[in-house]
Amino acid sequence: MKIHGLMMAASLVALAATGCTSKMAGQEPDLYVELPAPTTDVPTPPRIDADPMAIDTSTAWGAYLSDFLESYFPVNPGFAIYQGRHEFDGQLPDWSPSGLQLAIDQRQQAIAAAEALDDADLSDNDKYERSYLIHVLQGELFWLTEADWPHKNPSFYVGALDPNVYIARPYADAETRMKAFIKYAKAVPAAAKQIEANLQMPLPETYLKYGQAGFGGFAEYYGGDAKAAFADVKDEALQAEFDAATAEAAVAMQALSDHIGSVPATKDGYALGAGKFSDMVRLTEAVDIPLAELKAIGEADLKRNQDALKEACTAYAPGLSLGDCMAKMGANKPEIGPVEEARDQLPELRAFIEANNIVTIPGTEQALVEESPPYNRQNSAYIDIPGPYEKGLPSVYYISPPDPSWDEETRNAYVPGKEDLLFTSVHEVWPGHFLNFLHSNRSESVLGKLFVGYAFAEGWAHYAEEMMYDAGLHDGDAETHVGQLSNALLRDCRYLSAIGLHAEGMTVEESYNLFRNECYQDPGNATQQAARGTYDPAYLNYTMGKLMIRKLREDWTAKHFPDDPRAGWQAFHDEFLSYGGPPIPLVRKEMMEEPEVKAVF
Repeated sequence: MKIHGLMMAASLVALAATGCTSKMAGQEPDLYVELPAPTTDVPTPPRIDADPMAIDTSTAWGAYLSDFLESYFPVNPGFAIYQGRHEFDGQLPDWSPSGLQLAIDQRQQAIAAAEALDDADLSDNDKYERSYLIHVLQGELFWLTEADWPHKNPSFYVGALDPNVYIARPYADAETRMKAFIKYAKAVPAAAKQIEANLQMPLPETYLKYGQAGFGGFAEYYGGDAKAAFADVKDEALQAEFDAATAEAAVAMQALSDHIGSVPATKDGYALGAGKFSDMVRLTEAVDIPLAELKAIGEADLKRNQDALKEACTAYAPGLSLGDCMAKMGANKPEIGPVEEARDQLPELRAFIEANNIVTIPGTEQALVEESPPYNRQNSAYIDIPGPYEKGLPSVYYISPPDPSWDEETRNAYVPGKEDLLFTSVHEVWPGHFLNFLHSNRSESVLGKLFVGYAFAEGWAHYAEEMMYDAGLHDGDAETHVGQLSNALLRDCRYLSAIGLHAEGMTVEESYNLFRNECYQDPGNATQQAARGTYDPAYLNYTMGKLMIRKLREDWTAKHFPDDPRAGWQAFHDEFLSYGGPPIPLVRKEMMEEPEVKAVF
């Protein structure tokens, strides 16, 4: 695999773990149903490299990077745990004023130390990795300082409090993981007090709903599904300790949920403002262009996809409006339910990738499919992928049921149609997030393994949807095209809502209407997505990342495969994914051998 150098936002995984954004922030992250325990019978052989995370400390850069990571992990234990550093199990970050200041100071000092390294002691790869790390840390600092998420946004904490790693990831026997969960639960009451002291009231309505769903959901989860997950552990003393620790943790989380609801919420108060929004895309994703130009790019992609939908609907649903055409596609529900349907889709998608020379699939790992846990249903689907320090563990693709508080019509509309779900499976697994992380976990760069950015990960996964349709998935079937475009339009409205909500005074209701009327989304999804835009302003990264990747593919294949650009797709995809997950403009600079870092759409 060629590499020129060497990712919840700055790093997608780091921010999810440190609380700066939602998980995979997201990545495609208030309800409660019984959750079946994940199965673990999918063969996942260990990687052949003996120590994929080894760092050569004999070089100036290697010594710096080793020291940096060993100081970074203790301050960000959630990040460390999700990467597979289980010596940090059970620990939560210090969210006291001094702890938050330490998190800021550490990043600032790490940037200064990296910049102070003598260029004469660094290889070209070292210089590239230095740029990669500095961009990651600058992005993380944006959320900690300029956006001030610890004092304003409950999403900063919900991702970091997520104990799913101890439940769903079988990195050790159940008793060991249960002990880790107990340690975590014992840390929750102190963390809850810190969060209560930090969050400034009143909260915007959407923040309040998110926070209460997360904190209150944890309170239910500890004694419900978490308890059930460890039911087979026979140690009575350990079970009693678990019950006592989780009971106190549940009380603390419910008290925190009640506290943030004790002051009436506000209709507004969520907007970053135009200046901070521009800083966000510049500092987190190295996209430094005027806001008006950024908006025009999104509007153009919305029109492109609307025009494509008109053409597809003419074939699929002649005479129907675009909204009714989309509804017809959505009405073709999986008879076996979305979880079972997704399980059936994954082998088909993998076979298509292999048969059509789309991208190399390293290894034989597979992803499980399960229903999402009740505290994490702010989006319809997302995936949890083991970190690079783990060995031979499964990934889990989660699909969310509709909110039971919705009326029956809204609940039914929320369940995706088969072709809509197909592109969710593309996005989450083949060849989206799951394949991205199969490559990043094998990157030649330790940073590429650890820090996979929001626009890289979500941009790649969203890019994969359109790319798979263009490559011939389902042979150009019109209903399949409508399913792909449903996902594309959803992300276009995220892009424009993010700008509108945070830089132009858009209201949540106006965002809802945008999703409904311009992107033809069902009421449940439109409700969730309009709310998400207030506490996840970086969700424009799906479309922003996709468009930068499309342009890079166009330029790179024109340079290397001028006679047949399609013949260069696999080589392009393999090369792109080999970088792990830095801001896409950094990858462009390397792949196109350009003199400076710049965003090109």
